[in-house]
Amino acid sequence: MDHNDSSRHHVRITATGGEADVEIDGKRVDPRAVGAYTITQIAGEPAHVLLHVTDHGSDQWSGMARVSVTDVPDPGPAAAVFLDAIDPQALEHAALARPDLGTEPHSLTEAMLTQLGEWARGV
Repeated sequence: MDHNDSSRHHVRITATGGEADVEIDGKRVDPRAVGAYTITQIAGEPAHVLLHVTDHGSDQWSGMARVSVTDVPDPGPAAAVFLDAIDPQALEHAALARPDLGTEPHSLTEAMLTQLGEWARGV
């Protein structure tokens, strides 16, 4: 792979909390256009930045060597597989046994959603 200096671009990412400012060669990328980013680096190799775009109508991405652009993956299919594997009886029992189950309207639904989220994260 050719790693000469002409194929590299200066990338600066300033992350604060859940938000990040991305600059490529000193030009700020519209934060609404970036849904996510990943940075990988193999020892002795230049870093590789992968931008997951949300703004498909933008032309600001053309000509940016060594910066890859992809769509943020659709979580729907993975969520469907996860939900198909849920035993409704186990979910109901787990939600009803939760110490944070309230008595207000929709508290059982909230407990079930919280339980599903915990199971999805392996908690």
